[in-house]
Amino acid sequence: MKSTLAGTPQRIACAGAGLALMLAQAGCGGHGGSKMTAPLTPKVTTLARTMAEAPAGGPVQISSPAFADGAPIPVQYTCKGANIAPPLTWSAPLGAALVVDDPDAPGGPYVHWIVVGIPSGPGSTSDGQTPDGATSLPNSAGQPGYSGPCPPRGSGVHHYRFTLYQIPATVHLPPGLAGPRAARAITQATTAQAQLTGTFES
Repeated sequence: MKSTLAGTPQRIACAGAGLALMLAQAGCGGHGGSKMTAPLTPKVTTLARTMAEAPAGGPVQISSPAFADGAPIPVQYTCKGANIAPPLTWSAPLGAALVVDDPDAPGGPYVHWIVVGIPSGPGSTSDGQTPDGATSLPNSAGQPGYSGPCPPRGSGVHHYRFTLYQIPATVHLPPGLAGPRAARAITQATTAQAQLTGTFES
């Protein structure tokens, strides 16, 4: 489990007071296109954002009882198996959103799962579950749910980032977002984040 907590007032202001601009541009930086801007190195620092310090109540955290950070994802959670979401355990003092993506995808980062509205505090899921009270947005395939790792044959080891973004309940994302565009909006609205990375090779 990796976490990054740092930030600047300007970035936080972008997430809150500048949210209206984000709605029009899907991000305070005015990013365009359909790809996330993170480089291919699967580290939390590659999202090119500095994070604010987590508020009292504990840091933002995410882990899985199914695999350790940096370890292979069991086949049952991929397209080669049952293709169900792995069990997760997390903590987000102010509420959160979850983005699962593959930065090693041939066409750029591919979003496998987006979950918004995760309640504040600690939480967990079992195999195939969406966090209670949360909602799945359409992923890069246009499906509102989990789509497991399924890299092209022969493309080597892919890294799958389960990033938990803390988003205060006062921040509301615009309706109709999906895939990389939704992921960009989430990264702009977050105040802290934590990341779990799993690998898979077809």
